[in-house]
Amino acid sequence: MKRFPSGAGVELFDSLDSTSLEAKRWASKGEAGPRWFIALTQTAGYGRRGREWEQRAGDFAGTLLFTPEEPADMLGQVSFIVALALASSFDELMSEARTSLKWPNDLLIDGKKAAGILLESADRRLLVGIGVNIVNAPQGVAYPTARLLDHTTSPPSPEHLAARIDDHFWRLMRLWRERGFMAIRDLWLARAAGVGENILVRLPNEDISGFFETINDTGALILRSEAGKRTISAGEVFFGSPPKE
Repeated sequence: MKRFPSGAGVELFDSLDSTSLEAKRWASKGEAGPRWFIALTQTAGYGRRGREWEQRAGDFAGTLLFTPEEPADMLGQVSFIVALALASSFDELMSEARTSLKWPNDLLIDGKKAAGILLESADRRLLVGIGVNIVNAPQGVAYPTARLLDHTTSPPSPEHLAARIDDHFWRLMRLWRERGFMAIRDLWLARAAGVGENILVRLPNEDISGFFETINDTGALILRSEAGKRTISAGEVFFGSPPKE
C-alpha cells in the first residue's frame, strides 16, 4: 500500500461518488487512519450544508481520515490547521504569495475562492474533506472563483498536492499539540482576509454586518456592530452583498 512520508496511507480512485463518503464507509468498517482518499473525479461531491461541490478532471478532491487524540470540543480548530496547510502548499507552487484565508474554511487566491474545507466526524474518526480548483474555476456559484493553473507554471497532480498538504498538516498538528491553538490562531490571522474590515455574516436566520475584529481562542469570529460585540461560531462571511438564495 502506498504511503506518504508521514505514514498516512493513500487510496487513489479514478472516480468516486465522494471521497468523504468513501472515508465514512472505511470508518464504519473500523479503519482508524491516517489514510487519504483521493478521487480524480467525483459524481456527488459536497461541501458545507450539503451544497454540491463541482469537481472536474484535473482538480483535487481528497479526504483525510484519522483518529484524533483531542476531545470533540477542540476538533473544530483543525479546520484552521488544514487551511494553513493548504496555504503553505500553495506557497510552494506559486511564484508570488497571493493566498489569503477566509473564515472559517476557505482559501482565496487574489480574493477569489480556490479551495474549500469540510470537517466531519464518523465512528469517532475525523474526516477532513478538501476540494481545490487546480485546472477549473466553476462559474455560477456564490463566490468568484480562481484556479491554481493561472498562478503556477507547474500545476500539481492531485496525488502530488495531497502529499504537500499532508506534510504541512502534520507539521502544524504537532505545533498545535505542543503550543495550543493560540500559535495556530496567530498564523491564521496573519493570512486572514477581511480582518479589520466591515463584513457581512450570514447566519441561518439573519444577516449581520459589522467590523471583523479577530477570532478568539476557540476560532469563533468576533464581530463588532452597532448592537455590540457578537461571538459567532459558525456562519458564512461575505465581503460585499451576499447572493440571494
